[in-house]
Amino acid sequence: MTEMVFGATPVRVGDPILPRWWRTVDKWALACVLALFALGLLLGLAASVPLAERNNLPAFYYVSRQAAFGGMALGVMLVVSMLPPVQVRRLGVLLFLGAMATVMALPIIGTDFGKGATRWLSLGFASVQPSEFLKPGFIALCAWFMASAQAVGGPPGRLYSFFVAATVIVVLALQPDFGQASLILFSWLVMYFIAGAPVLLIAGTIGLAGMGGMFAYANSEHFARRINGFLSNEVDPRTQIGYATNAIQEGGFFGVGVGEGTVKWSLPDAHTDFIIAVAAEEYGFVMVMAIIALYCAIVVRSLWRLLGERDPFARIAGTGLACAFGVQALINMGVAVRLLPAKGMTLPFVSYGGSSVIASGITLGMLLALTRTRPQNALADVLGRAAR
Repeated sequence: MTEMVFGATPVRVGDPILPRWWRTVDKWALACVLALFALGLLLGLAASVPLAERNNLPAFYYVSRQAAFGGMALGVMLVVSMLPPVQVRRLGVLLFLGAMATVMALPIIGTDFGKGATRWLSLGFASVQPSEFLKPGFIALCAWFMASAQAVGGPPGRLYSFFVAATVIVVLALQPDFGQASLILFSWLVMYFIAGAPVLLIAGTIGLAGMGGMFAYANSEHFARRINGFLSNEVDPRTQIGYATNAIQEGGFFGVGVGEGTVKWSLPDAHTDFIIAVAAEEYGFVMVMAIIALYCAIVVRSLWRLLGERDPFARIAGTGLACAFGVQALINMGVAVRLLPAKGMTLPFVSYGGSSVIASGITLGMLLALTRTRPQNALADVLGRAAR
């Protein structure tokens, strides 16, 4: 408990991996991730049973799969969190190359599952959404480019990262997957700002993105339909947004009671994209605020620990990973309360999913690895090593 309050102790050279990892990892953030996973299982018990009944499957079929995939994600997260920044960078580059190649091949080998966008790769026993794995790899690759640009005589890394970001955004928009494309753009802008980009350049990039959105609205029926539905004054109560809005209103402050909610019987995606509506209806505003507090704690603690980071790659990549994780949760909840257009994003570590939860495990593992306590070559670190 002392280390959780006062911070992890400095690294001792020659320590075994596990004790060194335990002393240096952000235990509060780790505890918040475990709490999110536990809440996801709790909500899955309520949200996934109706779907299992509709598909003539055992009542807890989807909950069991969520526990299995979540266990895999936690294991991956713990392993990745033990890596040094150099290994995190290499893992991210390999992850980006593999995911990008798969995303570009989706028009040939992918499927849309009747949802109007070819985003998934069907493996028979499961489906994979490669863009979920693309995000942490993209952030690590662009952070490497931006960090290398800060070295004396370094390459034009910011320019390289711009071309990579533009390529990824175009490829995702053609699926179409404008939600993931927007998240990629946001992550790149945050990292570009941390790397020292001029504010005018960032503003110009946002302007170009706005022009791209108008072009997509004029030429993509999928995009225009979602924007029109969001801007409409009236909400069709028979749509997913309508069911979710009504459930949130019915939940009130403390909810209607465990297992007493009805939205899970009407929402096809109650266990994935709209699981926050199930939480709001059965457990009320209190549960929703608890979930928001957990996400905020992870993001704020990570950014706080990165303030003293002297390694430019760790600082830039860690900021990008933390902001992408938090904004994905914000988008998911914003869609449920109709503050944002429908995006089709899951709530990390809470929603049911295979590739999405494992990708979240990789993202959080990389973030925990980059926020571990390390000597920063500051005066206090030098004096501390000399004293030992």
